[in-house]
Amino acid sequence: MMNKFYYGAAFSRNIGWVTRPEQELLRTKTIAIAGMGGVGGSHLLTLTRLGIGAFHLSDLDVYELANFNRQAGASIKTIGNAKVDVMASMALEINPELRIKTFPNGLDASNTGEFLTGADLYVDGLDFFAVQARRRVFALCAEMEIPAVTAAPLGMGAALLNFLPGKMSFEEYFQLQGKPEDEQLLRFFVGLAPAGLQQGYLIDPSTIDLAGHKGPSTSMGCEICAGVAATQALKILLGRGKVLAAPHGLQYDAFANKVAHTWRPGGNNHPLHKLALNIGRKRILNQTRIKSGHQAQEKAPGSAVERIIELARWAPSGDNTQPWRFEIIDNDRFLVRGSDTRDWCVYDLDGRASQIAVGALLENISIAATGEGLQSSFDIDAESPDHEPVIEVRLTNSSNDTGLQPESDELLPFIRLRTTQRRPYTTRPLREADRETLEHAVEPGHRVVWISGRKKIGSMARLLFSSAHIRLTIPEAYAVHKRIIQWDSHFSSDRIPDRAVGLDDVNLKSMRWAMKSWERIEFVNRFLAGTVMPRIMLDLIPGLKCAAHFLIVADKQPESLRDYLDAGRSLQRFWLTATRLGLQFQPEMTPLIFSRYATEGRQFTNDRKALQNAGRLKQRLELLVGKGNLSTAVFMGRIGYGGYPTSRSVRLPVTELIETKRT
Repeated sequence: MMNKFYYGAAFSRNIGWVTRPEQELLRTKTIAIAGMGGVGGSHLLTLTRLGIGAFHLSDLDVYELANFNRQAGASIKTIGNAKVDVMASMALEINPELRIKTFPNGLDASNTGEFLTGADLYVDGLDFFAVQARRRVFALCAEMEIPAVTAAPLGMGAALLNFLPGKMSFEEYFQLQGKPEDEQLLRFFVGLAPAGLQQGYLIDPSTIDLAGHKGPSTSMGCEICAGVAATQALKILLGRGKVLAAPHGLQYDAFANKVAHTWRPGGNNHPLHKLALNIGRKRILNQTRIKSGHQAQEKAPGSAVERIIELARWAPSGDNTQPWRFEIIDNDRFLVRGSDTRDWCVYDLDGRASQIAVGALLENISIAATGEGLQSSFDIDAESPDHEPVIEVRLTNSSNDTGLQPESDELLPFIRLRTTQRRPYTTRPLREADRETLEHAVEPGHRVVWISGRKKIGSMARLLFSSAHIRLTIPEAYAVHKRIIQWDSHFSSDRIPDRAVGLDDVNLKSMRWAMKSWERIEFVNRFLAGTVMPRIMLDLIPGLKCAAHFLIVADKQPESLRDYLDAGRSLQRFWLTATRLGLQFQPEMTPLIFSRYATEGRQFTNDRKALQNAGRLKQRLELLVGKGNLSTAVFMGRIGYGGYPTSRSVRLPVTELIETKRT
């Protein structure tokens, strides 16, 4: 095998798309690339493999963990190393004959001229937010008559603009002169991709933080950009093929399966751009940042106890109330301080729903401990009341007689993934193997009762439709809903984001208007059949579109706090197992709760019709699942095959959940 480098052989597979003389011509060319991060690094490697012979490279940054998702040179061994040095080394490993001149302190007014001198082409790799440096480089390119290419990674695609000598300049297109920085950034963003192909699948717009110089990115976008920019470089340097110059632009999006050719005479002075800028000012520049643990950069907890708590907090709880706080005692002990919401939540009957949630938390602790080579034990403080239980957690080494640590619980990787999907699933029945696995997932003392088959599923969907009428017409439930929904949000750290509720945009807007006051709710319900469409979309259709509904029932009537904690542990193993199997999951607890109110003759509302409906609901549910099963049921839900939700509740940061020691 040849170890010696030979240019002709190294790039021979380019021949056919280029001629041999053209390949030799590329060998003589020099390309300047400012920025060696996400796009710049990929530009360099792609252009090196094209056979370009020389580069001028600039970057003043070093690699860090946040670069790993997209930057070609980012790895464990390069953390803290200068990007320009790492990338130059990687390029030289491909072509050791490369002529590379580096600018390790970045670009400023004193060295941009030197950076561009001798360059046949400039390819933009600067960070999106480096607006002043970008303006300086493009202005000098225009002055020195150097073609300039910018290919921006937007979502999972690329937006291309070429600025060629004698054509519209960068400043003429974007019109940034005299504008404040945030306006310049917005103008750059709008001008880059007038077609906005990426906007249709941007899940969380609040992650675009112009003021904080942060935004989401993908490796796919960077790699597509490299291919697009290198193709433009080839056409420009060889003088072959049509090259579109600004105000023409191209955007290709692999996720949206679309390509758009845009033409915006006047650039950002074009009427469509002016409209987009006005919308952008309202949506981006003036938006209030949503506090969310999902958006915060995660830091690795220091101790084993902290790492266990970090995972444990992802347990499910009604309306994302997270009825727990933690107190660390020492390296192998901590307290779980539970609570419930019975004083304000009609769904937390006697605090049982919260107790089940705390039980799910304990199961998470047990599973998370195995990842640390530990096992956990729990001791309920007998002096603590049921509505504020205190549980001491002890951690001990779980190594066996051979000194080897047992493997982590197979459900450990799914703790963070477990979530609620309120939208419809497919109607594909459960695979027999999946059904059996789920049945074996629950803890001893509990079992699964299935409501499956199209006829029974239809009966359950109609029952849910009826149950929802109670939920949507009593003021006690309205007070809960008003409190627990976070509007204009895909993620919420302490509530349910409106995008996860399961309604479309039109019905969400209607619901938001109605929920401004109870009087509006009453008006809509009385005169506009206000419950019909939400019940169809949130209960009837999802109730029909699933693989099955189910009950988790106890072997005996649950009565004590411990009974409900154990029920929560069974629930969590069942739910995590469903996640491991790729199944979607949604709790359906209100029929159980209203049935129990009716069984015990408890007045949960002053609405007499709702009380009567609860009695009828209980009778229908007894016929469907059996009186015995209903009396010992601790949980009800639906399950099926479908897409993972794009919006979900997240959790409060660990720092807000860990309390100082109480005296």
